[in-house]
Amino acid sequence: MKKQLIYGFLGIAAVATLTGCDDLLNDNRYPQSIQTSNAEFWSNPSNVQSECNYFYELFSGYGNGSGLGEFYAPGLNDNQTSSNGGENLANWKNINVPASSTNWSNPYIYIRRANLIIEGVEGSSLTEGEKANYLGIARMIRGWQYYGLVRAYGDVPLVETALDPSNPEDYAVLFEARTNRNTVMDYALADLDYAVANISAAKSKNAFSKDLAKAIKSEVCLYEGSYARYHAKDESRATKFFTEAAKVAGELVDAYPIGDNYQALYNSFRGALSANAEVIFMKEYEKDVFMHPTVDYTSSSTPISGITKDAFDAYLFKDGKPLALTSEDTSDLPVVTYEDSEPDKDGKVTRTYTLNIADVLAVRDGRLSQTIDEYVYFTGTPYQRSNSMPMTSRTGYGVKKFVSPEMDYTYTTTVWNYTCAPLYWGALVGLDLVEAKAELGTLTDADLDKTINKMFARADLPKATVASLSSMNDPANNMNVSSLLWEIRRCRRCELIYDKDLRYWDLVRWHQLELLDSEKHPNIYLGANVSGMPEDDRPANVDGYINAKGKGSRVFSDREYLFPIPSGQIGLNTNLTQNPGWN
Repeated sequence: MKKQLIYGFLGIAAVATLTGCDDLLNDNRYPQSIQTSNAEFWSNPSNVQSECNYFYELFSGYGNGSGLGEFYAPGLNDNQTSSNGGENLANWKNINVPASSTNWSNPYIYIRRANLIIEGVEGSSLTEGEKANYLGIARMIRGWQYYGLVRAYGDVPLVETALDPSNPEDYAVLFEARTNRNTVMDYALADLDYAVANISAAKSKNAFSKDLAKAIKSEVCLYEGSYARYHAKDESRATKFFTEAAKVAGELVDAYPIGDNYQALYNSFRGALSANAEVIFMKEYEKDVFMHPTVDYTSSSTPISGITKDAFDAYLFKDGKPLALTSEDTSDLPVVTYEDSEPDKDGKVTRTYTLNIADVLAVRDGRLSQTIDEYVYFTGTPYQRSNSMPMTSRTGYGVKKFVSPEMDYTYTTTVWNYTCAPLYWGALVGLDLVEAKAELGTLTDADLDKTINKMFARADLPKATVASLSSMNDPANNMNVSSLLWEIRRCRRCELIYDKDLRYWDLVRWHQLELLDSEKHPNIYLGANVSGMPEDDRPANVDGYINAKGKGSRVFSDREYLFPIPSGQIGLNTNLTQNPGWN
């Protein structure tokens, strides 16, 4: 299939040795399958737009067809025990050095596509406005992809053009060493700044826009500021990137105010989510046209990856205090009732338990009751929602966050969900804003009123101030940061639980991956309190809490902060060096 000739960096060398140059450089083929310099093609706005439309593939949302997306599915964090109900504790993203990896190759495929568009558009006869718009879109994607590469690998090769392997100068680039990560991230920032200045659409919930570029820039700059402070110890660089994040996130928070309905961000149909003023960019699904499996996987008989005790305990109580400081009832014990069946022909009686936590949830942050069910359920003691099959969870806690009561679910067909996915939205960039400003020491009560206090209002929590968060002093703070930062990180965790693999990458940028060590932090694999059941009927537990660890352990070492460079890439280019700890 010719689309296999789309190649990433260094993979070009392998392709070039196996495929004739005429086959690779045939200008009559579809431009993204080969390299083209056809000015006539690039001078047609419809053609260029079609090429840009390929970038929508990068936003997986709730998934494409039967494949899961970026919500719920990533399970390597302290919020969940595993991915997709597997019986083992989710292990690190890499165990051994792979021969190849899409984490490495796919970004370079899209970087190449972006470079082809940039070069084609620059040599076209499009109007200056059209050129600036398409260059902005391509540079937005290129910058975003370089950020993903640096986040995973650190130093990476910086490819600024669409390489032609028949050109000796381009071919030589294939064998250069990795570029310093700071240089690559500065390059990515320049791309994003260009995109913000030049993409023509100011805003659009389902098309590339300036505001999407701003949202991506906010994410990238917050990450880089944190990395500079907590990994590189480079305060000048940290200040630069936190300042950029705060500025652009502040513009977005004013334009996309945080609404009063938390769950509506996650369980709405296309019309409702499109009308939600908080949504910056979304992925659309439509019944019987394009659907996804996320709700099925969180509502089926396959054991669900429920939240952990560690995550459950992070939610504040209605008085705005954490577990160690609240005056509320801190019991997490379900109300346990049971019903015995009639004796069968052998006189055996089957006992069915119900574990209700409605009272437990009633005194907590309202986002918790919109994220999990009011019943605890596990293998042998299932729970069944209306229109669902009996469900079980590895931790006992279910996943309610994505469920829409308006959709008639069927669980015999995996791909039947048509709720739409938020990709960037007001609360997400609001949390970028308050964290960046707290890191800079410039956070104000007015900032909180536009962000966290709106989140707290829809969670039925009292209003916070900079002073109240700074003086909270939760004994559970194990990140060696100020009380203010700890509380902002807590809000981010609870607000964005199950979203876009954010918790994992937050722990990376904060230099806190050690918290995923299952031997040192057992609460990350424990679940609900089942001590109210007779001991013989409980699932496997530790001191009454469900033990969802399963098989294996997850032990931290510093090498986990960077992915290993695929061995096949090093074999092609001996100037590439392996990341520490992966040799």
